[in-house]
Amino acid sequence: MPNSLLLLIPGLPFLAALWIVLGFIFGWNRGEKGERETALVAVTANTLSLLAMVALAIYDFTHGAPGHVMLFPWLQSGDYQASVSLMLDTLSLSFGVVMATITLVVTRFSVNYLHREPGFQRFFIVMSLFSCAMLLIVLSGSALLGFIGWEMAGISSYMLIAYAWQRETAAEGATRAFVTNRFGDTGYLFGMFIGFSWLGNVEWNVLFGEKPDMSGIVVGLMSMGFMLAALVKSAQFPFSAWITRALEGPTPSSAVFYGSIMVHAGIYLLLRLEPLLEESPLLGNVLILLGILTVLYGWLGVQVQTDIKSSLIFSTQQQTGLMLIEIGLGFYTFAAFHMGLHAIWRAYQFLHSPSFLQQTEWEPAKPAPAWLRKRRWLYTAALQRFWLVPLENWLLVRPTQALAHEVQTLDSRVIDRLTGTPSHSNMLSTLAEMQDFQQGKLRLESGIGTGSGLLGKLMQWVAERFEWLEDRLLLQKGGGKLGRYLQQLGEYLDLVEELLTQPRYLILLIAATLAVIL
Repeated sequence: MPNSLLLLIPGLPFLAALWIVLGFIFGWNRGEKGERETALVAVTANTLSLLAMVALAIYDFTHGAPGHVMLFPWLQSGDYQASVSLMLDTLSLSFGVVMATITLVVTRFSVNYLHREPGFQRFFIVMSLFSCAMLLIVLSGSALLGFIGWEMAGISSYMLIAYAWQRETAAEGATRAFVTNRFGDTGYLFGMFIGFSWLGNVEWNVLFGEKPDMSGIVVGLMSMGFMLAALVKSAQFPFSAWITRALEGPTPSSAVFYGSIMVHAGIYLLLRLEPLLEESPLLGNVLILLGILTVLYGWLGVQVQTDIKSSLIFSTQQQTGLMLIEIGLGFYTFAAFHMGLHAIWRAYQFLHSPSFLQQTEWEPAKPAPAWLRKRRWLYTAALQRFWLVPLENWLLVRPTQALAHEVQTLDSRVIDRLTGTPSHSNMLSTLAEMQDFQQGKLRLESGIGTGSGLLGKLMQWVAERFEWLEDRLLLQKGGGKLGRYLQQLGEYLDLVEELLTQPRYLILLIAATLAVIL
């Protein structure tokens, strides 16, 4: 296969998503009549990607893996370089075949499962984007290209958790998963920042090669950044709480995201980082410790669950915790086999769970074991999921909400006034009113009369500009609005100074500085 055609492996699902989007926009595949075409496009794209992955895996078995394949340069600025490249080795090709197979099976399963659902096309758009994202993660030859897939997978996850966006629990679960995973992304960005700063690029073969200019501490910090991203993505302890809130999407999305594929993306990244982890033995010990805690968390959590999907998620966390221990001990090949087999088995269990409930006639779950109920403190901790949700709220959710509230306050009290936007009493209060306003059916109340004809419209526009000038800029008695604005400006500057002392803003400033340098 020519190197340029290798990009079609992740590109075909992306093109499928684009085709479905265009069909929905222009109306040729909307509603039930468009289900057949939507399903055909999505299934065909995933089938072709799978066949290409199988062909590459056979070539690996017969001739050896190509390894790092450079396709073409992407960006270059001074000593910094970014290229589009693929890593075609045994690890990527074997897990790529497993992943593409599961994605195809789940996509085909979803055709009947979501028949006549209002969001049928939306589901397959996101599923196709997710397939593209995971193929980029698995096949990427650089951390930068992998990060693109990493973010696409996160966005796809968010959209499918909130598939039933009318439900508050679905929207809340999607937001919680999105915020928590963005925290892990800072580690990924930090790892890339060190790679660019010391080596000029973040190609995997460069990061894994000789690094004479980098000390062991710097290599350890870079590895730790990538490791943080992997731990959050795979919901390892103490970042385990978000994944149980992410089960609000349809069962096929739960199967492909949190049962079989995306939950293993972090494990795959750690396997890819094997050369870096070998240079930092201390990180291996950290992985062992966190793996043990994750196994205990999953094992105790599954004892008190009353629904099948939550039980499967806690069981998944047990298994990924074991993989973390295996990686920490240096059993990378064993962990890779464990990852592939577990992904297949867990996908089957998730897809089979609705039928299983019918076969068991919705039999209630067994009560918690007697030995656990006797230990009230441990039983309570398992029920409360070791209070990771309140901890997550304190560290991530509440600071994010506070930031959003303060940005909204800044927008309404400063930006709106400076730009002359009407006050909240005149603002549009409902989505229907907003749509009417955008379509020209609704006009905000104003003290200016409505002009008619070309001259009348022109005079109305001039009058509105003079009204804006009079109300907001001209001096009036009592100091006028300009004087009050100057006083308010001083108050806002004091508020900004106070806010900048908060930890969340210091972190934002540090992240912004790193982004500018990068």
